[in-house]
Amino acid sequence: MIDETRALSALIAEIYDAALVKDAWAGVLAKVCTFVGASAGNFFSQQSSSRDAVLHFSWGNDAHYERLYMEEYYKLNPLVPALSFVDVGIVFSQSDLIPYDEFHQTRFYKEWVAPQGLLDVLGANLDKSATGSAMLAMRRSVQDGYVDAECRRKLELIVPHMRRAVLIGNVIETHKCTTAALTGTLMALSDAVFILDGRARIVFCNAAGEGLLRRNTIVRVVQAQLSAVDNKANRRLQEAVAAAECGDVAGKGVAVALSPIPDQWLAHVMPLSRSAREQAGIPDTATAAVFVRKAGVESPSALETVAKLYRLTAMEVRVLQAVVDLGGAPVAAEALGIAEATVKTHLRNLYQKTDCRRQADLVKLVAGSASPFLG
Repeated sequence: MIDETRALSALIAEIYDAALVKDAWAGVLAKVCTFVGASAGNFFSQQSSSRDAVLHFSWGNDAHYERLYMEEYYKLNPLVPALSFVDVGIVFSQSDLIPYDEFHQTRFYKEWVAPQGLLDVLGANLDKSATGSAMLAMRRSVQDGYVDAECRRKLELIVPHMRRAVLIGNVIETHKCTTAALTGTLMALSDAVFILDGRARIVFCNAAGEGLLRRNTIVRVVQAQLSAVDNKANRRLQEAVAAAECGDVAGKGVAVALSPIPDQWLAHVMPLSRSAREQAGIPDTATAAVFVRKAGVESPSALETVAKLYRLTAMEVRVLQAVVDLGGAPVAAEALGIAEATVKTHLRNLYQKTDCRRQADLVKLVAGSASPFLG
């Protein structure tokens, strides 16, 4: 235990050094792999806008297979997007997301995992943002064996420090936003943005928001308050804004449907903490930011929103992603390595849960649920 404590202490020191010197991350990953008991390590991110993975730092990987993964196999990985849904800081393994026997039937396993002699993976989300998720993944080979309680325990000792190092690095790389810079950014967004106080009164509104208010079909101003035109939707919106002021809304916010499918509009209500207001130069009276958008380009955050809103199972999420990304049931079945009849069964469940009637409605539902803020 003394040797482990010394090794952990030295490793933590190097992790924080890497927050200041990016080139040190590859060496840190090598030592994390040794400490945890893994053959390879990756520090990468999933991008919300493009559905692509970006590899930032790695150690112990086969360059050829790593290139194939980024170019082709990432979109066939059955662990995506479920791994991005795991809460930040929680260590997970492959078996937490999909059973081993089911995983072994997929194209991803047969064509990319097995040829490398890989057996299992454990990891954690280190950070989530408007543009994606930063992740740590440790790959275990056949020689390493399956993920067990001991290697999971060791990674749990490391992850909090990896998270802090990533956040420190982000602060260093991204200086505090000035009020002018923030305003300019918000004004350029295509989504309607409203900054509200606790009574839903508008403190700030960007150009897209002003245009939406002029249309007076989705949202409007009633006694200086932002209101939804639909009465039921307005009650939900006002409740979400009030909850944000009371601190009853999670940091990533809550989605509120403003209109029904197929011409669906969503409002994403995000609470504004005191530190966030001070950093961005937002007035103290502001308590919530509301992003209003219509159906648009899909993203992992959109899929996550749908999964949580409609309480989808992990397999239903994977089928939904395959249908959105690839097309019909036959193509989705081939990519997932399951029978077409199984895909159709999950599609029927999806239709029932979401009140959609066609695959096109499912695609539009996901497209319309993309969240522009913290995921």
